[in-house]
Amino acid sequence: MSSSTLPQITDSHCHLDFPDFDGELDQVIARAAEAGVTRMVTICTKLRNEPAVRAIAEAYAPVFYAAGTHPMSAADEPLVSVDELISLANHPKFVGIGETGLDYHYTADSAEVQKKSLRIHIEAARETGLPLIIHARAADDDMARILAEEMKNGSYSCVMHCFSSSAELGKAALDLGFYLSMSGIAAFPKSQELRDIFAAAPVDRILVETDAPYLAPPPYRGKRNEPAYTALTAKVGAEAFGLDYAEFAARTQENFDRLFWKVAQYKAAA
Repeated sequence: MSSSTLPQITDSHCHLDFPDFDGELDQVIARAAEAGVTRMVTICTKLRNEPAVRAIAEAYAPVFYAAGTHPMSAADEPLVSVDELISLANHPKFVGIGETGLDYHYTADSAEVQKKSLRIHIEAARETGLPLIIHARAADDDMARILAEEMKNGSYSCVMHCFSSSAELGKAALDLGFYLSMSGIAAFPKSQELRDIFAAAPVDRILVETDAPYLAPPPYRGKRNEPAYTALTAKVGAEAFGLDYAEFAARTQENFDRLFWKVAQYKAAA
C-alpha cells in the first residue's frame, strides 16, 4: 500500500526538539508520512525551550506544537504565568497547553508546586479554549480531584496523554468529557489490563501518540521511538476496539480534530 492510500493518523504527542532527533528531523518526518502519520504535535516541556520547539513547527508543515512546564521540572523551572501561556497561544501553530500534570513517581517532594503549576495551566486552557495536555503518574487521587474541582470553576478540554493509569482515573477523566491517548505502552504484550481500560472507553474519546523518543511499541521496544511508529500503536488500538485499522484511524482523526480544533482550522486555512 503506498503512503498516499494509507489511512492517515496523527501523532498527538512527541518531543521532536529532544537531542535524540538532532540532525535527523527531515528523515523522521518523511518516515512518518510514509507510515500515514501526516501530522504531529511536538511538546515543549520547559518554557525556556519554547523558541526552539516553535522553530520546528515553523520549519515543517506537518508539525504543530504545545508548551508548558512538565511536572517533573516544576520545582526547577520558574513558575509559569497564565498570561505567558495565553501569549504563546497567539501563534497559529500553537495548539495545546502543556504538558502539565502531577508526577509523584520520582518527584513527589515537589507535589505542592506541581499542583500550583497544574492549576495555572488549567486556567490558561480555560481562557484560550485550547486543550490541556496532562501527564499523570503515581498521583491518581490528586489528579482526579483537581481536574474535577477545576471543572467547577469553568469548563475546559483535556487529553490524558500517554494514559497508563488506573481504570478509576480513566473513568474520572472520561466523566469530565476528556480524552485518553494511547501510547506504545498500550501495545506492550503485558498491557492487556490497559488495553481493556481503553476498550471500555467510548471510541470517540481516543487519541494515539508516540511520546517519542520514549516508549517505542513492539517490535522497536527499547529503541528510539519516532512518529512513524504511531501506526503500530494504532493497529493494536484497532484490535482492542474490534475495528479495522482504517476505521479506527478515521475515528482517531475525527477525535483529534475535535479536541485540537486549531490544527483542523489551520488545515482548512492553509
